[in-house]
Amino acid sequence: MLIPILLFDVALVAWSLHLMEKAYQHKEFSLVLAGTLVALAAAAMLVVYFLMGNCMSYLLHS
Repeated sequence: MLIPILLFDVALVAWSLHLMEKAYQHKEFSLVLAGTLVALAAAAMLVVYFLMGNCMSYLLHS
């Protein structure tokens, strides 16, 4: 299950970098904000995945 999530996160980070590049070209703050939010969503998804994985393994082995 980790591989699809990692691939999805890589796609989100690539999209975020694309948004940041377009923001730099067009000097638009809204695209910078959108790129930042997409990057934060990718990071948050990984954090939640690892926290839930540790929590579920703890609950199942107790």
